[in-house]
Amino acid sequence: MLLSFLESFLIIVLCLFSNVEKPVFNNGNQNLEQFLDANMVYPWYAKQNCIQGTIKVAFQLNSKGELANAKVVNGLGIDLDDEALRLVSLTSGKWKTPKGYQKNTEIIVPVKFALKNYNCENLSKQIIEKAITVYQIRQGLEDVVTSYYQNKIIGKENSKNEQEILRLKADLGFDEELVAEKLGEAKEMLKQGDQKGACKVLNFIKNIGFSNADDLIATNCK
Repeated sequence: MLLSFLESFLIIVLCLFSNVEKPVFNNGNQNLEQFLDANMVYPWYAKQNCIQGTIKVAFQLNSKGELANAKVVNGLGIDLDDEALRLVSLTSGKWKTPKGYQKNTEIIVPVKFALKNYNCENLSKQIIEKAITVYQIRQGLEDVVTSYYQNKIIGKENSKNEQEILRLKADLGFDEELVAEKLGEAKEMLKQGDQKGACKVLNFIKNIGFSNADDLIATNCK
């Protein structure tokens, strides 16, 4: 394990400090930063809570410029991490690799998230940190809701728990306003050709007990 790590580290160092050409992002007139900005779908929770920052995503490239082993290596542990990974995954096949390029070389791309005109300037660092902590707590509660509705779809829900689930949904803000926001996210992803990302959002809507996404799921998520 240690040897493998040292070998990977050596490859990265040699690539950085030698004359070997680096991979180049190639998407017409857009550079990488423009591409990421143009396709960004700012996640609901981070936007509602003014959470901003830079998420770093690491990956490798094959000879066709396709991504492999993409992962977040420096994130905030919230929905920004998922969006950063999704955005970088959209660049797959849009890279040019030089002749002799080592495909096990790790590339790290920073994805910058910044909110404008959302009145986020006056929020303290402590409030932002609390929102990040709350997000991580929310995940367990969301799982309770989605598990209930997934079981309901197959007729295995416990109807005695329904009132508790409805209260939990209200506490989490799972309402028509959220659903409309999420539908907007999914439709934007579909425009980008990101069916996988869109279906993840659409199924989330379904799994919190709303039927608003059913038509799009039937059309796009087979």
